[in-house]
Amino acid sequence: MEYRNSVRTTESRADAEREVGLGPAAAPTPRLATPRLGAPRFGTGPVKARRHRAFLRRGDYGLDVIAGLGLALYTVFLIVPVFMSLRSSFTNQDPLKSHSKFIGLANYREMLHDSDLHASIRFTVALAVSVTVVANLIGIAFAMLLNRTSLSYRVLRTLAFLPQVISGVIVGFVWQTILTEDGLLNDILLRTHVIGTRVDWLGTPHTAMLSVGLVVAWVVSGFTTVVYLAALQNIAPELYQASSIDGANSWQRFRVITLRMVAPATTISVTISLITVLKLYDIITVLTAGGPANSTESTAMYIVRLAFTSDRFGYASAVAMFLLALSAVVALSVTGLLRRREVDL
Repeated sequence: MEYRNSVRTTESRADAEREVGLGPAAAPTPRLATPRLGAPRFGTGPVKARRHRAFLRRGDYGLDVIAGLGLALYTVFLIVPVFMSLRSSFTNQDPLKSHSKFIGLANYREMLHDSDLHASIRFTVALAVSVTVVANLIGIAFAMLLNRTSLSYRVLRTLAFLPQVISGVIVGFVWQTILTEDGLLNDILLRTHVIGTRVDWLGTPHTAMLSVGLVVAWVVSGFTTVVYLAALQNIAPELYQASSIDGANSWQRFRVITLRMVAPATTISVTISLITVLKLYDIITVLTAGGPANSTESTAMYIVRLAFTSDRFGYASAVAMFLLALSAVVALSVTGLLRRREVDL
């Protein structure tokens, strides 16, 4: 009896200690997990992973659709017309005739004796080379001047890129007004006593070619400025600081650091500038219409004149194929040469 009473006393004392927090804690009563409304009961991690993979698959499918649409548009509006023009270059196609006849390489042989074509090619190549050199020099100079972070320089960057944004037709009309005999350019030069009499900048072959070159270089310089500016912003300032500590002057820093670091940008800028000018049509058409005496007629303008004035679609297609091949050869050659230059630097 006394033993039973001692056991009961010990159990009651232990219960009292647990109640006041002095004894060992009792094991918690297990509870059943209550699932949340709208959430999966089991396998939450795998479900999320499956959903993520499904989302990625949907995203890849959407990108595939966009890529397929772009490829289809590229094929319809570029690849197919090129092959149609290639086929036409072997015929005597004329829009005024119901049928065309296959004539083989006759159109390409005629190109060897076409003096107008030779004149347009000489002008186009000379314009492309001169504009590319001038526009790239202006572009790298403007980029170095505008490589600042203040708000005013950001506004100037936008203004520098503006010529590239404006339509070529608008550029042609604006500069035609400026370069006429009664235009703004003559007014400024007369008031500053640079010239004594008014000059018709578009009236003679030499001044017309010079005017076209300057206008096209002004337009292309907007693109080259942005390309070189992006390259300059990727150059680490520590390189210039280290060269200054070593005693290098401004020219040495430009020659050793800047020119080498912007070499990839030079490759892009030079190649695209050449291709742009080789196929140029709109600015020259509005500015000079190929005159005077066809001295400023580009090869693209000559192709349009053959097709829509002389109604010689077959011969125009042959000249177009030649211009395409010329542009491809020039682009590949210049790109390969400048890529090797990047490695040598």
